[in-house]
Amino acid sequence: MFGEKFKRKFALTDQGVRNARLGAYWTVAANLTSFAGIGFLFLFVKQLMDAMTTGAELPGVLPYVLGLLAYFALSFLVHRMQYQNTYGTVYEEVGTLRKGLAERMRKLPLPFFMGRDLADLSETIMSDVKTLEHVWSHVLGYLYGSYIFTAVVAVVLLTYDWRLAIAALWSVPVAFALLFGSRKMTVKSQAEAKAAALGVSEDVQETLDNVREIRAINQEERYLSGLFAAMDKAEASQTMVELGNGIVINAASVIMRLGIATTIMVGANLIVAGQIDFMVFFAFLLCVSRIYSPFDQSLALIAEVFFSEVSAKRLQAIYDEPTAGGAESFSPKGHDIVFDNVGFSYDGAPVLRGASFVAREGEVTALVGPSGSGKTTCSRLAARLWDADSGSVRVGGVDVSTVDPEVLLGDYAMVFQDVILFDDTVMGNIRLGRRDATDEEVLAAAKAANCDEFVRDLPQGYDTMIGENGSRLSGGERQRISIARALLKDAPILLMDEATASLDVESETQVQEALSRLLVGKTVLVIAHRMRTIENADKVVVLEDGRVAEEGRPSDLLQQGSGLFRHMTELQTLSAGWSI
Repeated sequence: MFGEKFKRKFALTDQGVRNARLGAYWTVAANLTSFAGIGFLFLFVKQLMDAMTTGAELPGVLPYVLGLLAYFALSFLVHRMQYQNTYGTVYEEVGTLRKGLAERMRKLPLPFFMGRDLADLSETIMSDVKTLEHVWSHVLGYLYGSYIFTAVVAVVLLTYDWRLAIAALWSVPVAFALLFGSRKMTVKSQAEAKAAALGVSEDVQETLDNVREIRAINQEERYLSGLFAAMDKAEASQTMVELGNGIVINAASVIMRLGIATTIMVGANLIVAGQIDFMVFFAFLLCVSRIYSPFDQSLALIAEVFFSEVSAKRLQAIYDEPTAGGAESFSPKGHDIVFDNVGFSYDGAPVLRGASFVAREGEVTALVGPSGSGKTTCSRLAARLWDADSGSVRVGGVDVSTVDPEVLLGDYAMVFQDVILFDDTVMGNIRLGRRDATDEEVLAAAKAANCDEFVRDLPQGYDTMIGENGSRLSGGERQRISIARALLKDAPILLMDEATASLDVESETQVQEALSRLLVGKTVLVIAHRMRTIENADKVVVLEDGRVAEEGRPSDLLQQGSGLFRHMTELQTLSAGWSI
């Protein structure tokens, strides 16, 4: 019942399976304890009937009082253990799940995220985990405990009188058969409702991300009407799910209650026939008044289990994704980056086709080429953000695909055109480069990156909150914080993606001064879009259609009469003279 299939079905950890097992067992104990109350009532009525019919004496009040006190004490302890082993342990499991999910995503390769929408992942982390949390805490232990409890009671009743037992219990499997018969339809409708809700999340996120552009093209009404239509569709879809589920649950509940009627009918006939006495009939009436109670909630719980299958599958899909593992140590002989006949495809489309070149330690190697030639792919492969399909990428003689990405990236610093900052202080954002850095080291890196002059003008200086992704700063200021972060890390390998391409002249000058301090003595691989920014590079690798078309010093490549590098440089020189 609680094997590997159960674990995957509900996306549980090993501890979660153990918790579910304990919750089910204590639920059985709680149900049996509650059922024992009927036994006390039956014994009292039997003694009362014996006294009335045979003149037997009733026990004193004290045994009843002591019995009730013992029963209440036992009931309290059992129900407390049930609560602790269902709700209490589940919240620990949810915390473990969220941490495990974050750890799993941290180790997943970049292509996993490239192929998924952010709203989809957010929905899994927040909504799907919340759905499963409720199933773990309110459903699993109670539901499976009810199954076991019913099996135990059924055996007892069948032993006592099989005719009345069948009359009392036949409706239970019929009611559950109705629920399980509707399972396929329920899961399908829930999946559709989930997809509709996810569509709303994606539309909301898209609208918020592009609100400036939407206003600029005067399309507010069109986008909002589309958003409202998606919301209406999601609401209608969820309403149909709940309506269909409610009809099935209520029908199953009515069918289950028919067991009371059949127990009365069969019992009355057996009494008339003289095959049972009244006390046996009375005992079964007491049982049927209580035996269906656990299933009143179980009917709704089973429907919730069906709903949770959609969330569990989405969550399990993340755990089934292969992670990018490797050695926990990285000891290269130097930091030369070697691409050896590297091939790479994205979604089946070739991006690199046998690319080979060397970026040497202490030199600046620039990657240039037309859009789609594979420049960005090379930088990502160099840092093992992706893994090559063929060939190898080596750093200091070590194949990067054999090293754990987190260990490998300890030797890398990155400065890209699209800077990512956090809603934290200036100090906190720079310290991300090296978390154990002292304030003095952070300030030194900030000054070296020419951050000090604009930070002094901020309200709280280095303790100023800069907003989401540095929204309170200019592009040049954000870029300088990124460079300060890289300076603080002081890694031997630096990857750059035209860090000054979108800056004004003044900001570009400030950033270039900071970069000149950052590049000294490192292996630098820079993606260049403007040819004039790499005039002093030690080496240029020209990519075309995923292959190395040319490589050499910039001055040497410019002297080639029909080279691609020269052609690109001439085109940019011509475009620089364009004016309105």
